[in-house]
Amino acid sequence: MLEMKKELPEIFESFAEARQKGFLAMKEIKDEGKGVVGQFCTYTPLEIFMAAGLVSVGLCSTSDETIPEAEKVLPGNLCPLIKSSYGFAITDKCPYMYFSDLVVGETTCDGKVKMYELLGQIKNLHILELPRKQNTEEAFALWRAEIVRLKERVEKDFGVTITDDMLKEAIRKRNVERRLLKEIYELSAMTPPPVSGLRQLQILFGSQFKFDWNEKVAELQQAIDSIKAAYAAGERPVPEKAPRILITGCPMGGVTEKVVKVIEEAGAVVVVYENCTGAKQMDRQCQEEGDPITNIARYYLQIGCAVMTPDTNRLELLDRLCQQFKVDGVVEMTLQSCHPYSIETYTIKTHLQKKGIPYLHLETDYSTADIGQLATRAGAFLEML
Repeated sequence: MLEMKKELPEIFESFAEARQKGFLAMKEIKDEGKGVVGQFCTYTPLEIFMAAGLVSVGLCSTSDETIPEAEKVLPGNLCPLIKSSYGFAITDKCPYMYFSDLVVGETTCDGKVKMYELLGQIKNLHILELPRKQNTEEAFALWRAEIVRLKERVEKDFGVTITDDMLKEAIRKRNVERRLLKEIYELSAMTPPPVSGLRQLQILFGSQFKFDWNEKVAELQQAIDSIKAAYAAGERPVPEKAPRILITGCPMGGVTEKVVKVIEEAGAVVVVYENCTGAKQMDRQCQEEGDPITNIARYYLQIGCAVMTPDTNRLELLDRLCQQFKVDGVVEMTLQSCHPYSIETYTIKTHLQKKGIPYLHLETDYSTADIGQLATRAGAFLEML
């Protein structure tokens, strides 16, 4: 194990402030002449960029700061994630978007696809054609071809050659990240969990804004070691009888932390996140032996998401997490006008009801105006538990 150089609170702050501190780090990266790729979605294969020696970053879409500017072009009843993404692009208020030499989007929903048409007028943009099925030969062939097309686009735009050996090394490194992040959230399977759900989310969300791979994995290991040491020393930041909640639904981070806060301020603890910020992208490893393009394509295509039909992989992961983390209830957070997830709430609710697991659906946006309403509904749900 690595030497524990940081106390637990300092480690937490390192990840909690990672996105903001990353703004300065990104400028330094550009000053050094390194290429930067911005992406929006969990389906984007980061191994391609890592193999090319590029820095990849999740683009700003977790705040309502630029939504008024976006609504001068986009309809007001559009998903806030889409409006926020476009707003940061046209206002240059997101350093990550500003410094991206290439932006990679994906066809996960119709709203994003049409927004990308506008985004492509101001940014160097590449679109991944994502199949809607996960279990057909035709879908896999299309997705593998899309991975090849992305690789060729990166090679062309950045003047690099990406070999199989480079891709295999990138897969290995990404697997190390996934293993460490999974180990962090699986610590909360303990009773009581060693960290609050908000702290766990800040580590998971903040890790994507640490751009030096060696430093990132070292800090993740330090976080694991510090959490374990504090727990062994008797620290119990969460009451043992706090109701254990799983959060599923749309991506979380930034302003949507409000959902976690109202749940935990009402006396519960979020023990695991199934969504894009959590287990969905870290639960499995990418195969390292064999053709790397095929392995990358297979890994990413099997991510469970409401854009897939049927979305059996999401249900399978939910079942395992509910059992592993001994959850008392599931809260699904959807963003307003996110049609895939909003429609799938019925499927998730009925699936969980059959298993006797209480379920609450909270719909929200990127404002803070609904915090009181969210707190009331969360409190009532927890009283029922």
